[in-house]
Amino acid sequence: MNEIVLDGCTVTPLAGYLKALGVLRLLSTKYPETRGAWRGERFVLTVPLDRNELERFFLEEYAPTPILAPWNGGSGFYAKDNKDALLRIAQSEDRRLQDYRASLAVAESALAGFDRSASPKGDDKVRLLTVIRSQLPDTALGWFDASVLLAGEAPQYPPLLGTGGNDGRLDFTNNFMQRVLDVIATDDGAGERASPAWLRTALFAGAAPGFTKSSIGQFSPGQAGGPNAGVGFEADAAINPWDFVLMIEGALLFAAAAVRRNADDPVEVLSYPFTVRAVGAGAGNLGESDAENARGELWMPLWTQPATHAEVQGLMGEGRVALGRRPARDALDFVQAVQHLGGYRGVRSFQRFGLLMRAGKAYLAAPLARVAVSEAPRSTWLDELDASDWLNRFRRFANDAKTAVRFRVLRKRLEDGIFATAGRIPSKAEAQALLILLGEIQSALSASSQAREAARPLPRMSERWVIAADDNSPAFRIAKALAGLRGVDDDPLPLRAQLFPVHRRWDQWLSAEAGEKVRICDGFQGRLVDALPRLLARRLWLAGRLALSDKPLESAAGATLDDVAAFLRGDGMDARITALLPGLALCEIPDDIDRSAGEFAVPAAFAVMKLALTPDRTLCSLDLLAPGERSPAPEGMLAQLIAGNHGNRAVTTAWRRLRATGLSPLFASGALPTLGGVDPERAAAGLLIPLRFGATAALARAVLRQPETQSI
Repeated sequence: MNEIVLDGCTVTPLAGYLKALGVLRLLSTKYPETRGAWRGERFVLTVPLDRNELERFFLEEYAPTPILAPWNGGSGFYAKDNKDALLRIAQSEDRRLQDYRASLAVAESALAGFDRSASPKGDDKVRLLTVIRSQLPDTALGWFDASVLLAGEAPQYPPLLGTGGNDGRLDFTNNFMQRVLDVIATDDGAGERASPAWLRTALFAGAAPGFTKSSIGQFSPGQAGGPNAGVGFEADAAINPWDFVLMIEGALLFAAAAVRRNADDPVEVLSYPFTVRAVGAGAGNLGESDAENARGELWMPLWTQPATHAEVQGLMGEGRVALGRRPARDALDFVQAVQHLGGYRGVRSFQRFGLLMRAGKAYLAAPLARVAVSEAPRSTWLDELDASDWLNRFRRFANDAKTAVRFRVLRKRLEDGIFATAGRIPSKAEAQALLILLGEIQSALSASSQAREAARPLPRMSERWVIAADDNSPAFRIAKALAGLRGVDDDPLPLRAQLFPVHRRWDQWLSAEAGEKVRICDGFQGRLVDALPRLLARRLWLAGRLALSDKPLESAAGATLDDVAAFLRGDGMDARITALLPGLALCEIPDDIDRSAGEFAVPAAFAVMKLALTPDRTLCSLDLLAPGERSPAPEGMLAQLIAGNHGNRAVTTAWRRLRATGLSPLFASGALPTLGGVDPERAAAGLLIPLRFGATAALARAVLRQPETQSI
């Protein structure tokens, strides 16, 4: 067995990929042990031939597959068609065209009684297709099944081969017959002398004489001709005849089938190997209008271990990827499903092609992106967006023509993010960008009654999102600590219920049927230093209205004293915290493992106020309160602070509360610390930021007399 690299059979364009499959399929008719695999961008054969013998096989032994479409105008069977190639094949006595002649005879027989002035339409076309499908020899059935599917009331056409073997006015079958006669030296003296050189170019990318002026259709955009296709203003299409022949031969591996979406669905649908609806995301050269007008997308599998034609045929036969229990319906489903495949049949990646409409309503197979397959099947954290069918519902709502444009923009950004992180662990920046985007989506849904009727709130997302995005920066720690704010014991009060109109216990929008007796949602608008005090005031008020047993200011995570000190110094982190907080509030926040305090001290005045708002359970854990004792929030302190802390009133109120609770500040009433250069509004905002346990302990040590040092 020899290993031969086919430099002319590349992953892109689509014609190069199909060429590789055509070579493998044709060689396997005589040498079934032939194998092929993708190495980098090239197809590599393992075959019992050397390079010269390989060329001789195609030049002397290749017998073309009967490729014909008597149901199409332009195919050579109708009055105004170019019949030259069809008649030459039908009248030839060359042994390699024997099957072709037999299939053409079947087509002529099936057309008996039909009006040959034009191709049939409607019921006549269905009748013709049914007759032809039942009479064609086995050698031609592969082409029929790759180009037409007879299921239901009307025939369906797999997108790879246009509409039953043609693309607009370009009939693939008639062109195939012409190109076959270009490359095969038949007994009537046809066949170009340039065929060997063309073959070497097709297989090995060698030099060749001029190509023929003919169209290759959608398969190779660079050879399609037209404006800006050459050094001048416009260029003719020019192709290597062997490229076209081998490309069409390779397309036969893609046979359509009628399948059901699930066992309970009576409706049959077109299923075509690795073919889905187009999505206008995930590639810089693909836009919304492209997806709307596209025929679909092809995801061509690339395998790295040598495989026989039978194995590749099996791969294509099974090439209907599923996302969970349902088939992948579009490119976004496919990119998610790919991550669950693991080493699926040795496939290591997929090349994505979009069949996109271009000038003159012609279609071109544009290469879009390469998507890697995970080594082992695994569930990704992006799967959580599919909970309760949220992702599908949101995308369907955003695609509706009556929906506001902002939702279409958000959907596009989300799809781009999912494509960008497919098959790999995202960077911290990418994970944060996705979280920020999801927060924006939830906010947009919250603000629209139409959106809330069409789409559920985002599902609660796991700790994996937070871990993936956590860059251990002060801004992220503060946002994470705020997002982790919760209720008391069995009374939940998650921050998301304050930011969005969602139920505090369940992932559903508030409504008359699922409302709260007490208003919880305040939204999250304006400057951070304005929003955080509002949220804090509402939580303190809700503690009484909901009869909570403690101040609802604990969080699974906390900030350090360094973080809070930086926050109090200025607004450098505000924009980042504001962006991160809504998305993080949708996640389960993991418990802090690190309980350290940090090295920098915060102003003593701030420490006094923060301790006055510290939950009783934390104070008990620090042995500052006895079990069962309470330290109510100081009334009026927050309002005094927001108003400007005139006369240091807010600090005085906090100091009095600590004294009344039995805690002993180190400061006398006439010598209370002040905020100094800290803006009172910013200090009020900082009071909502939960601290790590060690940071709270450090505050207590700094401004309170410890129990063991108190005088009797």
